[in-house]
Amino acid sequence: QVRLEESGGGLVQAGGSLRLSCADSGRTGSGYTMGWFRQAPGKEREFVAAVTGSGRYADYTDSVKGRFTISRDNAKNTVYLQMHSLKPEDTAIYYCAARYGSVIYTTPTNYMYWGQGTQVTVSS
Repeated sequence: QVRLEESGGGLVQAGGSLRLSCADSGRTGSGYTMGWFRQAPGKEREFVAAVTGSGRYADYTDSVKGRFTISRDNAKNTVYLQMHSLKPEDTAIYYCAARYGSVIYTTPTNYMYWGQGTQVTVSS
């Protein structure tokens, strides 16, 4: 059973950095692709980044490339999203998600397991 819990959100000024963590207490290990999505008020949930079970392959939405880095530590059952050069448009609730398998999908419906989300607010 996959159980995901995000942490690390908060309020930061534009240009600042945050690191989000997603702990999987179900200890599913490297068989799952892990993703980060975000949802701003009045908008649909959108893909941010994902990483395969081995950590070898990752994908990012264009708006965060060069600023965000996704990584995972399978020994700690944790996935991270390091965010730099944050912009006000990055403000959203950030969700961690998991899907079994090694293919990276960017649509939320392809992910079976979700955390409760953590709020990221970037002030201008």
